[in-house]
Amino acid sequence: MLHKTRGIVFKTTAYGESSVIAQIFTEKFGLQSYMINGVKKPKAKISSNMLQPLHLLDLVVYHKNTGNVQRIAELKNSPVLQSIPYDVIKSSLAIFLNEVLYKAIRQQSADENLFDFVFSAVEWLDNQTTGLANFHLLFLIQLSRYLGFYPDRYMMNDADYFDMKNGVFSKYKPDSVSYLSPPHTQNFNQLLDCSFENIATLKFTNDERRYQLNKLLEYYALHIEGFGHIRSHEILEDVLS
Repeated sequence: MLHKTRGIVFKTTAYGESSVIAQIFTEKFGLQSYMINGVKKPKAKISSNMLQPLHLLDLVVYHKNTGNVQRIAELKNSPVLQSIPYDVIKSSLAIFLNEVLYKAIRQQSADENLFDFVFSAVEWLDNQTTGLANFHLLFLIQLSRYLGFYPDRYMMNDADYFDMKNGVFSKYKPDSVSYLSPPHTQNFNQLLDCSFENIATLKFTNDERRYQLNKLLEYYALHIEGFGHIRSHEILEDVLS
């Protein structure tokens, strides 16, 4: 049976001489694997350029509730990204976010709120010209809401510490070794209070941005089993410095 759905490209893996298996996060079915034949051929209907990380798609797919590799009947980029593939900062951000999303989102079932957030965030990044240096930090904070471990903001304004293991603010140093302390707690609070619309108001130094990112990745690793080590953030930090 054919279904129409939007999608976001996460990863492609070569299969044979000219085919790929694409991991695509879909609005209707969650994360799915699709076999796409002939993408490397000169006159391919679906080319490898259409399947770059975080490219946005309109799809017509065949779907079976078997968990196996699915098939695509039609695919087009919609909307076509205008700046992410060509801007070194945006493309570096996309590679980093793509790695995080691939490790964090594994469900083969629909989550329309999560999908809408990621889709809209990619569109925003593609159209934005300011505030890019802190985009990934705010994205990680807001993504945690949809993944189920958004920080509990109770006592946020009166606390000196953020307990990352339990996701709560505290006046006292946590027993855990995973926590934020002043002044990093207050900078973390700024992220929680921020939105994409006013992201340009965030004024972090390169060192503070790097510190917040490392702590956010530690926070993700604490709350997502098997999250592991993110490699692309080191390249991203160099680009943003």
